[in-house]
Amino acid sequence: MAGIRITGMASGLPPNIVEQLMDAERIPVKQMETKKTEKDDKLKLVSELESKVNDITKNLGELTNTRGFADKKFTSSDTSIVDGAIDPAVAVPGNYSLEVVQLAEKPSAISNGFPDKNETQLGVGYIKFDTPEGTKEVYINGKNNTLDGVANQINAANVGLKAQVLEDRKDKENPFKLLVSGMATGDDNQITFPKIYMLDGDQDLYFDQSRPSKNAIVKVDGFEVELPENKSTTLVPGVTLDLKSAAPGKTINMTVKENLEVISGKIKTFVDSYNAALGFIQKQHQLTPGAKGGNPQLGPLGGDGLLRTIESSLRSTILNPVGGVETPITRVNELGITFNRSGTLEFNQDKFNKVLNANPAGVAAFFRGDGFATGFVATVKRTITNLTNGQFGGIANRKRGLESQIKQINQRIDTKERQLERKEDSLRTKFANLEQKMSEMQAQQAKFAAMAHQGG
Repeated sequence: MAGIRITGMASGLPPNIVEQLMDAERIPVKQMETKKTEKDDKLKLVSELESKVNDITKNLGELTNTRGFADKKFTSSDTSIVDGAIDPAVAVPGNYSLEVVQLAEKPSAISNGFPDKNETQLGVGYIKFDTPEGTKEVYINGKNNTLDGVANQINAANVGLKAQVLEDRKDKENPFKLLVSGMATGDDNQITFPKIYMLDGDQDLYFDQSRPSKNAIVKVDGFEVELPENKSTTLVPGVTLDLKSAAPGKTINMTVKENLEVISGKIKTFVDSYNAALGFIQKQHQLTPGAKGGNPQLGPLGGDGLLRTIESSLRSTILNPVGGVETPITRVNELGITFNRSGTLEFNQDKFNKVLNANPAGVAAFFRGDGFATGFVATVKRTITNLTNGQFGGIANRKRGLESQIKQINQRIDTKERQLERKEDSLRTKFANLEQKMSEMQAQQAKFAAMAHQGG
């Protein structure tokens, strides 16, 4: 007890003697807690590594689907005349030309003008339309027979026509007109507007002008073709063309070609995910300054056999040739994917694009293989599965081992804490008894001293 300050307690011992003794007793617990923290940190790192390794196959999804290496783009020399939406899986690369002579039109008719759209009464009767499905009639009742009311009743009749009221300021006294149109373009959807039969109105309603439905007319390589609508899926394979405006005499040049930016972007995403896993492993192997100027130390997982296994497996997948593929390409380094001096991957995008341009089918075959057992993607997936499989994978086994060790340490800490609680209770009882006895002895000594003083 040297160095411990003696207070005024009867025993002469410090008042926190039990706490000091228990602090000494808890040293093994603190050591176990430090060890548990180390195991917790390792478990977090192993879980992080597992996530990075799994990300490699997650990003491979872009390469394994049917469009993985079938990304193409469509361009038009004038999108205000012709634009298009491409299906990369079926589009055929090439150059195409088109001249839009005429756009397809819906049948329509416009009425005479009225001074207003919601006051002038047009009477009672019906409007007749001759359509491909036969003659259609729309009855106009007297409850709502203004220009707006007639348009609403035509729309509600469900006869394949739509109506709207337009304002035409060319005629300032009678600017409001009824426009009635068919629902579809093309001369197979012809509608005629023979006559309006209305009685007792404030003003007569009649169709002032009408236009027939028309097919679109285009020239393909000089040949004239008629289309029922302003969209076509047959003129350029795999492209839905949208005819925007007519431009007789103007040739629109269109191209379908590989979208190299998208395809190489998918490869770069794969390389980045691979490097994320390799970079994580390298960081664990790097020496860092020790605490308080101590000796340099590896990362918590540095030198771990699991990391060496994962790194070796990932490197072998990149370096080894891929067999069973019907393509002259057998290694990824032929596509511009190589290891650099730092041990991570580099992606030469120009080299990849050059090979892809020269042999797109061969590049796709190398990555896809048969879609199951052969091909680079299948090889990578097998490697990742062997590492991360929840039943037998090395990462899963290491996680279970660390979780078991952490559980055992927690159990030992709990057991030791219960023992320390009992010991602390025992010590407090013993020191309390000691204090009581020392107090009694001191009281007796004081009494004897007082009696001796009186006798003297």
